[in-house]
Amino acid sequence: MPNCSATGHSGPSGAVGCFAIAKNSSAYYTCRVEITTAADGASPAPANGFWHTIRSYILWQHERGTLHYDIMVTVILLFVFFSPYWINFNDKPVPRNPHPTGVIVTPDGQGGLIYQIEASAVSQDGAQPVQDQLLRIIEPISGEVSIVKYESVSDHNGKVQNYRVWVRRE
Repeated sequence: MPNCSATGHSGPSGAVGCFAIAKNSSAYYTCRVEITTAADGASPAPANGFWHTIRSYILWQHERGTLHYDIMVTVILLFVFFSPYWINFNDKPVPRNPHPTGVIVTPDGQGGLIYQIEASAVSQDGAQPVQDQLLRIIEPISGEVSIVKYESVSDHNGKVQNYRVWVRRE
């Protein structure tokens, strides 16, 4: 039987085994080499078990009610609830610039709407008619409408506080 250690495959990081195979009255000798990365006397690292567990998680091979199933569900829930804090999905709504004034909308009971608009939103300089200014404020809110009538609401001193505008959709 030949000495397998002469091939240079034995030592502290490997194990060598020699086997004799007889075929037609001739003997053939083969050497088997096992290489491990563990130190002498230590067991090999359980990396194979780790990757087996990861693979079973990816392929969802665990039954409900087991520890591994609960771990998989917990990881998924953590991703769903915490990923928006760390990942920018660019799914924010488009910012809309509503008119900076306070506008109150109420139905008039006849299919139309009544808008109450603060007087500070309408300029009194006369450069543009009040009705056009009111329409410019209302149209971004409700789309294309026509003004049926409008009236100013004054305080006890006669100062205009707001406007009431009756509109109809076109």
